[in-house]
Amino acid sequence: MTTQKIREYRKTVHESQTRFWSRFGVTQSRGSRFELGVEIPAPVAILLNLYMNGVISDVDLSSAQH
Repeated sequence: MTTQKIREYRKTVHESQTRFWSRFGVTQSRGSRFELGVEIPAPVAILLNLYMNGVISDVDLSSAQH
């Protein structure tokens, strides 16, 4: 998954960086760096992949954080 695809997805669903990245436990500033090409750590990349492919949902991510 490329950083461009992630950024395009986020914009397609009309979400701010803060809202989008917070579901993965990532701050806005770090998410911005990811979108600019900084390597995404494996755990975050796995969650992103699962989320963007519809395998996990906001409910799944929310329940995992609590």
